Amino acid sequence: MQTIKKKSKYKEQHGKQPKVKKNHLGEDVQQILPMKIGRPPIATAIVVTTALIYSPKINAFTPTPNFRSNSNIFLNLNSKPLYCKHTPLHAKKVASKNDKSVTNISEASDKFLSPLTGAHNAIRQCLALSSILCAVVFCPVDLSPSVYTGASDHCTPFPLPQLVLHPPASLAAEYSSLTEEQKAVAEAWRIVDNSFFDRTFNNQDWFKLRQEYVVKKKYKTMDEAQGAIEKIVATLGDKYTRYLPPAKYRSIVDAATGTLAGVGVQISFETDAAGANRMFVADIEPNSPASIGGIQRGDSFLEVDGVLMNDGKSTPDDVAAKLRGPVSSKVGIVMERSGKTIDFILTRKPIVITTVRSYMSSAKNSAGKVGVIRIKSFSGTTSATVSETIVDLKKQGAEVLVLDVHGNPGGLLPGGTDTASLFLDVNKPLVFVVDKKGVIDAQSSLNVGLDIDIPLVIYTDGATASAAEVMTAALKENGRATVVGKKTFGKGIIQTIRQLGEDNGGVAITVARYETPKHNDINKNGIDVDIDVDCNDEDVAVCIPSSAFKKP
Repeated sequence: MQTIKKKSKYKEQHGKQPKVKKNHLGEDVQQILPMKIGRPPIATAIVVTTALIYSPKINAFTPTPNFRSNSNIFLNLNSKPLYCKHTPLHAKKVASKNDKSVTNISEASDKFLSPLTGAHNAIRQCLALSSILCAVVFCPVDLSPSVYTGASDHCTPFPLPQLVLHPPASLAAEYSSLTEEQKAVAEAWRIVDNSFFDRTFNNQDWFKLRQEYVVKKKYKTMDEAQGAIEKIVATLGDKYTRYLPPAKYRSIVDAATGTLAGVGVQISFETDAAGANRMFVADIEPNSPASIGGIQRGDSFLEVDGVLMNDGKSTPDDVAAKLRGPVSSKVGIVMERSGKTIDFILTRKPIVITTVRSYMSSAKNSAGKVGVIRIKSFSGTTSATVSETIVDLKKQGAEVLVLDVHGNPGGLLPGGTDTASLFLDVNKPLVFVVDKKGVIDAQSSLNVGLDIDIPLVIYTDGATASAAEVMTAALKENGRATVVGKKTFGKGIIQTIRQLGEDNGGVAITVARYETPKHNDINKNGIDVDIDVDCNDEDVAVCIPSSAFKKP
């Protein structure tokens, strides 16, 4: 917006007086088009309207590779100049840069815009705002939502109304013409579009991919549609962002809820030089069918319920799916141990997953009596359980502690940070989380920890990952713990899982990355240990030297 003060000069140039409007302060203002969009010296309004869809009166359009901004709107302050010349049909409401409702563009509008293959993704999204004038105003110092009043050379903060979009009925009808299979693919695409960390989508035209797999492609069955979802997600080049078929999604949900019918084993795998997977038992629940039946940690799965698991292609989810079943039903398992084949027939029963166990070690250590806390994964209640466990172990005489997170694949990030806080003083850095918009969330301990003085060792291995690495790095880099064992896995990114409708499974999506307290990026790098040891004993404390236990 620009205030018109010299009407006579305007008349000399244009042969008529400008049409005057009132802004929210009651001042005379006049909208001027064409408008040049670039880095604003003071304030610039970017005006886009669906009138552009219906009119060819566009002087020039110069998209840039990064024109789609992290805020899912359509601004890049480093973009090349853009010129447009058109009088908007409807200027009903103004939306701020931070107004998230702008991104809630209907699927129907997306489908309507499919012929616009020459425009950039973000511009097409904005054009989909049917009959709405969309204005984004910036101040070079304060980027809070504001409008330029023309009364001064500054941006005046002004709360902007929420924009609610209602696409035309004709567009909604076009969307409704999509088959159920196409809608399933569209839903998966939209979930990834809203959440994926890499806003370049692996340097590809993400919107064009949608047109190919949703609008143009027809599917005979839902299985074909699910296959298409898997292909779309695979193009992102992130092995952690993946499609979860219904069976795998239910398996993850069962594990997260903590109750399921099975035999009580935690399954892991390792890949050999030829790329073949070996499934093995990483841990066993106490008093479970597997524990009572004689299965041991490290045993390799050869066959489960008549299905081969040593084909090199099977995954832990494949093994888990066969181990689970109705309560009291039986399952046959063939295992390999030290080159020998062993058969088991176990009866499934409900398994309550215990993520935290503790015991007093039998190790004779000059540092004192050793209490061990075994953390198998992190949940929202892990820190509370660990807190109770610390008190209990100290009552039993523990003078030093071991946090055993070998084989811990992670879990919920707050579980890792909250557990680390139990051993740290107030206001110690825990982790820096960087989201898809580049915003850094610096997390620190809020209170004095439960025990900030007891000597502490963390035991890790090559399968220690994600939230377990967050906890490990927080305690190591704050000088609070010694890390013993093997270098950790190196997973410095964060995922969320979103369910798809109609029992079509779900999508795991990378939504952020994290840095350690000293701003180290451990993704694909891992955390080095202070003392390298190999340990196959169930009581890991027997493998830890006395020198590892140090007063903080």
